Amino acid sequence: MSASKLLEQHITRYCYVYLLKSKDEAIDKFVLYKTEVENQLNKKINVLRSDRGREYVSPFADICAQNGIIHERTAPYSPQQNGIAERKNRTLKEMMNAMLISSGMSQDMWGEAILSATYLLNKIPFKKKVVTPYELWMGRKPSYKYLKVWGCLAKVVVPPPKVQRIGPKTVDCVFIGYAHHSSAYRFLVYDSKNPEIHKNTIMESRNASFFEEVFPCLKKELRSSSTPVDEIVHDEYQEQLETEEVKPRRSKRQSIEKSFGPDFLTYMVEGEPQTYRDAVTSSEGPQWKEAIKNEIDSILQNHTWELVDLPPGCKPLGYRWIFKRKMKADGSISDQRI
Repeated sequence: MSASKLLEQHITRYCYVYLLKSKDEAIDKFVLYKTEVENQLNKKINVLRSDRGREYVSPFADICAQNGIIHERTAPYSPQQNGIAERKNRTLKEMMNAMLISSGMSQDMWGEAILSATYLLNKIPFKKKVVTPYELWMGRKPSYKYLKVWGCLAKVVVPPPKVQRIGPKTVDCVFIGYAHHSSAYRFLVYDSKNPEIHKNTIMESRNASFFEEVFPCLKKELRSSSTPVDEIVHDEYQEQLETEEVKPRRSKRQSIEKSFGPDFLTYMVEGEPQTYRDAVTSSEGPQWKEAIKNEIDSILQNHTWELVDLPPGCKPLGYRWIFKRKMKADGSISDQRI
């Protein structure tokens, strides 16, 4: 793809964008646009305004004349005479650029980005209008419940014909847009352990889980760009430690022994165990085992959780034991708590 062509309806501001390999394809795309508008929406094209590009001369002008379409052309070097389309073109390019930068996607994905930007822009009310271009053009209100963040991570379920008996059932992909004339999403395969699905290929599916705060391409870019900086900072820090002898700061005040009276006693108690192994192998192992058993029995009696199968593409949360001692007033151990 080397170019794109924008067709916008003047009153509704609804626009179509076609990706072109060369400008010679402009005629074919216009014929497709004209046919779809007439058959699906029962609308007629009366006037077409364009600049003086070479793709708009014969046979393009002949097609307009044969179908009774008035072809208006702007004056030379006067893009302001077609200001609505020029401004829409600029808006789409700015959206495309922002989407590529914020997601970390490569520039060769500009076509998918500009198609998604067009898809969204048609569903946003424009200035001085409370309705969207989609509603004015299609005659019905758009739905927003299926919109996703462009460039985010998505775990796409492998299609049944390509499922392997042993191996993951999902593929890590990047969301890149919405399928044309379909309810499916478009994805770029980011990482695949399935031999039937290759990396950097595009697939369409509706069965996917989205992680709209994770951008795999952006993380990769930041990691590669930050590595040299981290190494430089680490080297400088090591040199500083080697060349300078760091001495701890000590207070110059004279320490004075304090006494709180005979009612205050001090007890030396072993530190509380930090792991399960430390607890059961310590001198208080039997007491900790009994406390663990009581805690598990309490959880089962109160139905704190229920066992379910892990959903595909999800990771379970980790946990750890926390051991605490309850002390009496005389400093002795009352019981162990989990």
